[in-house]
Amino acid sequence: MKIKKLGKDELFEAFLISAYCFHMRIEDAEAQREEIEADKLDNWGAFNDDGTMMARIINNRYRFYVDGQAVTTGGIGAVSTLPEYRNSGAVKEIFKELLKFTYGKGEVISTLYPFKHEFYRKVGYETVTFMNEYTFAPSVLRNYRFDGEVRKWNNGDAVTDFLDVYNEFAPKFNLAMERDEKAMLEHMKSDKPYIDRRFSYVFKQEGKPVAYLIFTDVKNDPAAILKVEECAWICRDGFYAILGFLARFDADYGKIKLPLPQGFDLLRIIQSPRAYDIEKRTCQHFMIRVVNAKKLLEVIQKPADCDFTVKVTDEIIEDNNRIYRVKADKVQKVAENRAKKADVELDVRALGQMAVGAVNFDEALLRKDVTVNANEEMLRKVFVEKRTFCGEHF
Repeated sequence: MKIKKLGKDELFEAFLISAYCFHMRIEDAEAQREEIEADKLDNWGAFNDDGTMMARIINNRYRFYVDGQAVTTGGIGAVSTLPEYRNSGAVKEIFKELLKFTYGKGEVISTLYPFKHEFYRKVGYETVTFMNEYTFAPSVLRNYRFDGEVRKWNNGDAVTDFLDVYNEFAPKFNLAMERDEKAMLEHMKSDKPYIDRRFSYVFKQEGKPVAYLIFTDVKNDPAAILKVEECAWICRDGFYAILGFLARFDADYGKIKLPLPQGFDLLRIIQSPRAYDIEKRTCQHFMIRVVNAKKLLEVIQKPADCDFTVKVTDEIIEDNNRIYRVKADKVQKVAENRAKKADVELDVRALGQMAVGAVNFDEALLRKDVTVNANEEMLRKVFVEKRTFCGEHF
């Protein structure tokens, strides 16, 4: 088996593999060849001995926030293997080479949306509960009202107000993406808004944007569903603006689906006589992998008196297999001392969860790949539960 980064002349074949595996219905694939071959993303493939492409993976490149700092992040997509080559280990072999490559390119973490958690755990990824989705009738929000300015966005309008809100909102959440105007527009634009039924609104008070809402209208029998794709706010009034605006749709929709970042529980703060009618779905279809352990340990927030040692284990990226001394202002690789164990020993799967705050420390202690030998008080100060959210799709 041969693993390599794909060249321009191999991208169309890779596209056809994904089209087959993801049940795409394409009338004229050849018409898309030029666009596909212009793709600048990192595309990887696995080939058998006769040169046939067996499987492919795309690695998107982003910058996601970790404790307020944007770090280079991989976003894995298009993981697909032709059925005749499944169970051959082709995808796992691609990951082995891809992850080593991305380490050299400066990635700190890698993320993906899994079809099966166990499949990706085999190559070092671990689950992150990144948001919760709440489903309820619009009448649940009848106690909320917003009397400020509401402005609908249309194709061709500036996205400045939306981006201003996002850029104040996003750094507070681990795994949110650092966006520019182009990235913001990707979440809002629609070539056929009244076919796609995607609508965006910004809410203002005294001329200043305080929140926004992007939603789609989902056809459903007996009543349509208002599905919020994304919302963000910069203050309490902004959050109430979102709820007050959604309350206006009582006559239009049977249900509203509202995703909120992990760390904000609507059930704890909702002021409604019908709070029991809210359904909550915890969303854990997201995973993270540590690509560069040292850089990640440097980025996470630490107390001023931070000082502990950690032994990291990684089956794929050999450079991560080290003992690190972690202080507030620096992280150093240290030699193993056979007479003294590191304060904590853990696998990259656990490190990913703990570093972004996807688990609290007591939950981490229940993992079989986490062993605390000493300095537990300090470790509890560092590895705390944090707010997480990712609005990107890849």
